[in-house]
Amino acid sequence: MTLRDFGLLSLICLCWGLNLVLTRWVVQDVPPFFYAFMRFGLIALVLTPWLLPAPRQLGTVALVGLCIGAFNFLFLFLALKLGTASSVALAGQVGLPFTTILSMMFLGERIGWRRGVGMALAFAGVVIIAFRPDSLGFSAGVILAIAAAFVGSVGGVVMKRMEPIPILTLQAWVAMVSWPVMLVASGASETGQIAAVSAMGAPFWYAVAFSVFGVSIFGHGMFYELVKRYEVTQVAPLTLMTPVWAVAIGAFALREPLTPQLLTGGALALTGVFMIAVRRNIRLPDAGAIWRRWTA
Repeated sequence: MTLRDFGLLSLICLCWGLNLVLTRWVVQDVPPFFYAFMRFGLIALVLTPWLLPAPRQLGTVALVGLCIGAFNFLFLFLALKLGTASSVALAGQVGLPFTTILSMMFLGERIGWRRGVGMALAFAGVVIIAFRPDSLGFSAGVILAIAAAFVGSVGGVVMKRMEPIPILTLQAWVAMVSWPVMLVASGASETGQIAAVSAMGAPFWYAVAFSVFGVSIFGHGMFYELVKRYEVTQVAPLTLMTPVWAVAIGAFALREPLTPQLLTGGALALTGVFMIAVRRNIRLPDAGAIWRRWTA
């Protein structure tokens, strides 16, 4: 990978990590489902020209959109409401092990002992992060982050059954099928949305704009170009910079504690994910790209 492209990938990961922290900050004051509705609504509006011509497999595209869009973000934004950005960012890394397991079950993917060990380390690390010694239970935020990762992985495996479509077309349809779900979820379970947005003022709109243009359009779009240019096994491991950025920014900007438990679990999870990402998939060669593209 050239130095220029490595710098581009580093910037993409910085945007993704920063967005997790920004989302955590926003949803402390603004209902999370309403914030997700605003994000998807603006993406759908901006990318309206890419909705047509409609994909031939529109039903499959809609199912993928619900998995990697609406349902993924229902869990993810609620996770960020209840948990720290650092723990959610690290717990979300189980998306790649989930994708590998699902590809084994439904696509006939085979794994060797290295990826098996990697999956064990990733899950063990997340269990350590999620465990709460004070109550002998598990963090609700981390559990929801795991659920978000699983739903996103299901969407990624279904995506493999889809005919290839341009990335902006896919993003447009993901947003189009997702914003109504988020609007209904917000209307059914949240109150005071407009008052909360008004109270936050301009910073809310800056955060929405960054999530749309900085993350969805620039981040996902440029990452897709890098995946086309390089082997996934070369690109995917480097995206582990994303949770590192999220942990660092969360500690600096939100004063999130860097406990030995978080650091130990995070190190195990990232080591396991790295071991999976550097191994080549046969049935699902773009597993790493699918997993990363929709977790920020």
